[in-house]
Amino acid sequence: MALKSSADKACGAIPSVIAPYGAEYEWIRLRDLSVRITKGTTPTKGQGFVEHGINYIKSESITADGSIDVSKFAYIDSETHSKLARSQLCAGNVLFSMAGVYLGKTAVVLPEHLPANTNQAVGIISLNEQVADPYFIHYALQSPACRDWVLRSASQSAQPNFNLQEIGDLKIPALSLASQKNIASVLRALDDRIALLRETNATLEAMAQALFKSWFVDFDPVHANTGTQTATLPPELQTLFPATFTASPQGPVPEGWAWGTIADAVETVGGATPDTKNDEFWNPAEVAWTSPKDLSGLNTPVLLDTERKVSEKGLAKISSGLLPTGSLLMSSRAPIGYLAIAQIPLAINQGYIAMPPGGRLPPLYMLFWCRQNMEVIKNRANGSTFMEISKKAFRPIELVLPPVEVIEAFVNVAQPLFDRLVENEKQAQTLATLRDTLLPRLISGQLRLPEAEAQLTEVV
Repeated sequence: MALKSSADKACGAIPSVIAPYGAEYEWIRLRDLSVRITKGTTPTKGQGFVEHGINYIKSESITADGSIDVSKFAYIDSETHSKLARSQLCAGNVLFSMAGVYLGKTAVVLPEHLPANTNQAVGIISLNEQVADPYFIHYALQSPACRDWVLRSASQSAQPNFNLQEIGDLKIPALSLASQKNIASVLRALDDRIALLRETNATLEAMAQALFKSWFVDFDPVHANTGTQTATLPPELQTLFPATFTASPQGPVPEGWAWGTIADAVETVGGATPDTKNDEFWNPAEVAWTSPKDLSGLNTPVLLDTERKVSEKGLAKISSGLLPTGSLLMSSRAPIGYLAIAQIPLAINQGYIAMPPGGRLPPLYMLFWCRQNMEVIKNRANGSTFMEISKKAFRPIELVLPPVEVIEAFVNVAQPLFDRLVENEKQAQTLATLRDTLLPRLISGQLRLPEAEAQLTEVV
């Protein structure tokens, strides 16, 4: 493997922001480890897209944690995929998001993603397998030094972006293939554990959502009492449901269940942003304060911390004040529909409708109600610059109001699932912090592999 030349050293061609750790490693340009660096292709006039077909990976499919989110794929037909031969993907390709809010994010293409293609905002790094491990390259590109360099360089453009030449110029530690694989194995073990926890959380959330739908949308226990379905609940729960339906504005509902509005069921509050030019509203940073940005990257509907905090003086400028732990947060604009239950007391900005505990319908119930009825919520929105749903438009939305004992029974079943989900997310974030701590030290050579493996053994 070629190392950096003395000419490079002499002329300073390797930026200090890329190699800030001294002479622990030699450095090499990414293009010298690659067979080809190209980019995706966007079909002419948007033609060739279909509801189901060949996976088409967009830049937003590359997640903040370095994976590929299959739920954000588009699809193209096989004829279009054949025409876009230049950007057909292979397992082991490293994808590099070249523009926008996803700039600099990378991910490795896996066999299960194939066949696949990608758009022109995504760089495709085809590596020389004899000298480069795709996961090591991915982690090197996600190291703080490289990320800072990419973002700083891109910010000098009117439209922040990175081109193929600049991707090829990025510097990677010049390590043997075996050393690359060893370092990547430590970081992958953490990522695999994080992925498992979040897959478990997706299952837990789906179980709770399915329970909600069965009880409060499909009314399966009521149908079982009428004899049209087989009962699946224990007798003590089955007896909580009636055996008949009654008419309502939205169709048949269980006999004896009330009908009302959001305003009848929960308290709804909004927030504010204290003047950002007034330092005394933000320093000292004493109270957690959230904007919907905090929810945009969540893998589970749980908010454990916030990016920013306000001072006590800043909190006084927010009419809704400090909301208690357990409050349900729903983003009300740009976009509508991010949802999370706060695990800390916090204040909110004007981009939320929050539902604190204490209403007839608890936040856990309302989390799944909002998930189930998001299209109804969005249909109440309006706006010229961006769509927004106001508290005034949200509060009159109609919904069924089950008896207290049925709500309590639902919470008794769903809350343990949610509690486990919260603990899993806490563990996932702890592991992510460890990964982010180990990554730059391993990449730079400051931390040796045995030390990193010892730390890994302690937590995994």
